[in-house]
Amino acid sequence: MSGRLLRWACAGSALSALVAPLPSLPPALAAPGPAPAPGERSVATLLTDLQRLYREAEESTETYNATDEELTDQRRRVADLDRRLAAARTAVRDGRGAAGRLARQQYQNNSVEISSYVRLLLARSPRGALDQRHVLRRAAADRAAAVTRLVDGEKRADGLARAARRALAAQESLARRQERARDGVRTRLREVEELLASLSAEELAAVGRAERAGADAAQRELVASGALGAPGARRAPSARGERAVRYAVAQIGKPYEWGAEGPASFDCSGLTQRAWGTGGREIPRTSQEQWARLPRVPLRQLRPGDLVVYFPKATHIALYLGDGLVVHAPRPGAKVKVSPLAANPLLGAVRPDPGATPVPDYRPPRLPPGARAGADTGLSAP
Repeated sequence: MSGRLLRWACAGSALSALVAPLPSLPPALAAPGPAPAPGERSVATLLTDLQRLYREAEESTETYNATDEELTDQRRRVADLDRRLAAARTAVRDGRGAAGRLARQQYQNNSVEISSYVRLLLARSPRGALDQRHVLRRAAADRAAAVTRLVDGEKRADGLARAARRALAAQESLARRQERARDGVRTRLREVEELLASLSAEELAAVGRAERAGADAAQRELVASGALGAPGARRAPSARGERAVRYAVAQIGKPYEWGAEGPASFDCSGLTQRAWGTGGREIPRTSQEQWARLPRVPLRQLRPGDLVVYFPKATHIALYLGDGLVVHAPRPGAKVKVSPLAANPLLGAVRPDPGATPVPDYRPPRLPPGARAGADTGLSAP
């Protein structure tokens, strides 16, 4: 997830390694003007504060998502250990029953048993005595094997019980971490709400205009830099990438919700994961993991379906449509929409299926009316 943060609002962005540095403010906003009166807030200050709060909220959201993934995996491990422990305890119970029967049989046999030497003397034939001796030895071996199995089973059950206790403790620790992450998101969003509630309609409109102006300026500079390759160059997605693109476009207009993976609402990485999952390629849940584990691709080689990652901590991600546009779930208060690729500080891009062949005769999906309008900045109250 992410706010529609301006490139000029995030100094030190990794984009500086890709394109020339951007101006600190769009020209229309940088022009000198009267200083705000005491107690008044400048548009730039309001925008910077709002962007910071959204950025902190998105970082907390991705932390929550990562912890949620760990907790889900840990619950699977606990359930698996519980199943294995139950089976081991059943085996031990059965082994104890078998050992008890063997012990009773041995006691009964010993009460009337005479030595194998006497049995040999009294046997009608030495051959019969030897056969009987072999049977007795085999019975003794069976008893020893049963005892060994019982001892090994008890050791295995004890080991599984210890592992299950450790796994459960880890699950409880992760659950507490998830609660802290959830509380962090809620705290950040309350701060956003408080700031938005403090703005007048004029201030809110001015902040929105400033953010859009900054995003447009960043996009123009990115295109002019040549970082996206030759102007007008179009590339086709893979078959899976095309399905991911069409799925993401079909979600335009659905609300952002932190931690959501669809189908009614999404956060940023929930949208990209679901889009590529629908396309037939499973990818990690969080934007950080998508950035860390998927193959990198240069911006000048972007094709539709690639994932564009933003901010130094990889806390926002979008799906590339082509023509310098992305589709994404921007932030609380916004809806899934189409935005300029450079509307947020770029970190890089990844491709979930780098070896796949582009489809022939690709035709981009038709964007619905208002796909780029309205909630681009997400400045309405969450």
